[in-house]
Amino acid sequence: MGSIPALSILRGEVYPFSSPPLLLHRLLEQTVGLSGQKEALTFHSKTLSLKTLDAAASRLARALLQHVHSAHRQANQDGDFLVAVCMDPSDQLVVTLLAVWKIGAAYLPLDPSFPPARVSHILSEAEPMLVIADKDDEELFGSFRNIVQYEQLHQQAANLSPEPVPESQMLSGGNTSLALVLYTSGSTGIPKGVRLPHQVVLNRLQWQWREFPYGPEEHTCVFKTALTFVDSVAELWGPLLQGRKVLVVPRDVTKDPERLLHVLEEQKVQRLVLVPSLLRSLLLVLRFETPDKGLLSHLKTWVCSGEPLPTQLAHDFFAHFNSGDHVLCNFYGSTEVMGDVTYHVVRSAAEIKDNDKVPIGRPLHNTAIYLLDENQHPVVSGEVGELYVSGLNLTQGYVRGRDPERFVPNPLTVDPEHSRLYRTGDFARLVKGSLMYEGRTDSQVKVRGHRVDLSEVEQAVAAVPGVEKSVVLCYKPGEIEQVLLAYVTTHPSACLTSQQVETALHNSLTTYMQPQVTFPQLHRLYSFKQEDNYE
Repeated sequence: MGSIPALSILRGEVYPFSSPPLLLHRLLEQTVGLSGQKEALTFHSKTLSLKTLDAAASRLARALLQHVHSAHRQANQDGDFLVAVCMDPSDQLVVTLLAVWKIGAAYLPLDPSFPPARVSHILSEAEPMLVIADKDDEELFGSFRNIVQYEQLHQQAANLSPEPVPESQMLSGGNTSLALVLYTSGSTGIPKGVRLPHQVVLNRLQWQWREFPYGPEEHTCVFKTALTFVDSVAELWGPLLQGRKVLVVPRDVTKDPERLLHVLEEQKVQRLVLVPSLLRSLLLVLRFETPDKGLLSHLKTWVCSGEPLPTQLAHDFFAHFNSGDHVLCNFYGSTEVMGDVTYHVVRSAAEIKDNDKVPIGRPLHNTAIYLLDENQHPVVSGEVGELYVSGLNLTQGYVRGRDPERFVPNPLTVDPEHSRLYRTGDFARLVKGSLMYEGRTDSQVKVRGHRVDLSEVEQAVAAVPGVEKSVVLCYKPGEIEQVLLAYVTTHPSACLTSQQVETALHNSLTTYMQPQVTFPQLHRLYSFKQEDNYE
């Protein structure tokens, strides 16, 4: 009798979860009670202790509640209390996010660099109670009128109590378990918001604290990721809720690999989360501008997330850090599963010398991975299947219940904690107990860690006045050199240049979504596009 083939199902370790789950700001308040005098936050030359940070957030929360009540603001159509936050990285930003949680609301990040059309859609669909901004920008917020300047809130909060807002005074009558909403690229050409509860965030953080605990000499971590990107959640709250100081990195430093490198060296940072393209830039700086100086030798844990990690880049990493003291981690996930749902740790180049790609590994705690065929049956180990996720890392779906087909009932278990599946749209296969990423089922790609649906870019290009047809493709997807290319034909009466089209796209697409525009013979492009599988 032949043996039964192993099926492609992986389950992470199970850890009990408190019921009801602890809210993140309450966890911070507990940390304040234990070590309130420890340094919590540094921005430029200003440093706040945990106690000072918590008190500032409590004062701001009370001022925020006054605004919400005076404007008679209610929960949105999903029953969520949302506060949009449009601020540059600073200590004030972190205080504001905590204040939002302390009133029982969830924060909705808006990047000040977003085009007005994107902001308008987000505000219209998500229906936040108000927007907190650090700049007066009428063009960005359009017709949305309930905007409060941070400085105004800060002044109103100055004489209010620093004690946490009592439960009886917090928002009620809606969903108070939601932590934040993040908007991502949508296949319909319209961004969609992902609803992330406190429990989902906490499950992800607790896994991180167990698997990658902070060392006794690890005093400072960096917060450099854009707030609109899911990796910012663990990067900010992971260390802060464990009583570690967080250095808020200014936006201009984050964009300059050389300056960022010197900040990491000066602060003796021991771990870093980054997209592969930034890793490559830092390695180039280390190799060509600061050779043989031992810079970043203390930075032992490097985590790549947000994009596929090329094998050659991993080899380049170990060619530079060859002492055996450094590890390179490959995290896989998406916003719908709190950023990361599988992980693989590489400790030397020898571990991947025979691989054509770096594994994405195994699932996090309290999660499960299924590789399924088109009938939602598990494929045999070694075969390629579509990757589905269940467990405590699954979010509550999308704002206004969009795209319900992405979250489906799980026919493979009766466990209530795994009753839903998230359909990632990614292909993978199971090889020797480890997952290998094998591409996409649709037109989504990752650009600098951000998910981009090519159809959304294509629709934006087609909407430019004078454009007749457009095709958007990704050149070298998944590689460091990848770039978005828009192939365009114009109406006979239009006199458009590629530069004019690119300029027009600044009004509808964020920076990382903007393609290079060219004008080829389009019939050849459609033929090519039909053969392209967007892997």
